[in-house]
Amino acid sequence: MSLKVENIYKTYDKKSVLNGVSLYADDNRIVGLLGPNGAGKSTLMKIITGYVTPDSGQVEVCGEKIASNAIDYKKNIGYLPEHNPLYLDMYVKEYLTHIAELYGIKDTQRAVAEVVEKTGLTPEKHKIIRQLSKGYRQRVGLAQAIIHNPKVLILDEPTTGLDPNQIIEIRQLIADFGKRHTVLFSTHILQEVEAICQKAVLIDKGNIILELNEDEISIERLEREFLSIKN
Repeated sequence: MSLKVENIYKTYDKKSVLNGVSLYADDNRIVGLLGPNGAGKSTLMKIITGYVTPDSGQVEVCGEKIASNAIDYKKNIGYLPEHNPLYLDMYVKEYLTHIAELYGIKDTQRAVAEVVEKTGLTPEKHKIIRQLSKGYRQRVGLAQAIIHNPKVLILDEPTTGLDPNQIIEIRQLIADFGKRHTVLFSTHILQEVEAICQKAVLIDKGNIILELNEDEISIERLEREFLSIKN
């Protein structure tokens, strides 16, 4: 099992954000994390990636616990937060080379060339990131998240603000990566979950409300569950 999240609690300013959340993902599976704004999705992802420490509970990625070996733990994870943190004044290849070096990749040129091709960045690779469209910036964000070939990829709202064509392209990149790796991504787009996920997890007010397997996922079911939250 690639990802094990067990009994996670988190409180900010005496407000409970996560209430004993447990979540599991098998190898080479795409898991969609759904929920309204403020449900706890981003906090959960930050805890999984090691950016935020839980009050209690345990996260395990590919058999590693962050408390016991933070470096090896984080090597197994790729992360694209909701607000894509890019160095806008760097060139695409320059930026990706920098990321590869941070991960200690020996053949940085080869790693950059492979990830540029994989994410469809070839026509833009010599441009300054500031000059790119939002769709291509998101591709750069994905490229930095997967350049070290992580076993688990965490994506927070990866298609927010993109146009329909860009959404389809990013969705296909996620689907392709999920054939050989585990992906956990949050989204508000129900069609995305139906199209590419093998598992859907619905969270609200810091609690897991529902988990659906691939054969149970449908737009109608997801819409019904969302309506039940609002009511």
